[in-house]
Amino acid sequence: MPHARPAQAADLVSLLDLFRVSDVSSHAEPIARAEQIWRQTLSDDGVAVFVSTVDTQIVATCMLITAPNLLRVGRRHGFLENVVTHPEFQDMGHGRAVVGAALAEAWTRDCHHVLMQSGRQDPRVHRFYERCGFEPGLRVGYVARRPA
Repeated sequence: MPHARPAQAADLVSLLDLFRVSDVSSHAEPIARAEQIWRQTLSDDGVAVFVSTVDTQIVATCMLITAPNLLRVGRRHGFLENVVTHPEFQDMGHGRAVVGAALAEAWTRDCHHVLMQSGRQDPRVHRFYERCGFEPGLRVGYVARRPA
């Protein structure tokens, strides 16, 4: 069973390699800009990035962003972004591991729910998110509700 861990400063190059081979938008360049963004990401208390690896290669990742909230009895907002799994490692549990780690962290941070959106039209992608606990919403948006 794949395992997710929090991302570390040394993971940047492997993350950029993952983004290059995956069907996602272009990553930040040049490398100096990516390094600056990565430092900022890792130092932000409202952001957590999780990765799943095979040997030393990162094969899946996702980012949890949390924000304070005056509504919902003060429970935080959670947003899931940049969910990516290497094409050669899909359907092996790596994506589920990073999403599961992000959701567990969101509940630890007292989030009311975690929101995520997908622009993908592939029904397999939507089934994946539903199996991870997200409920389909309007305009292909998803919500994971805080467990009771």
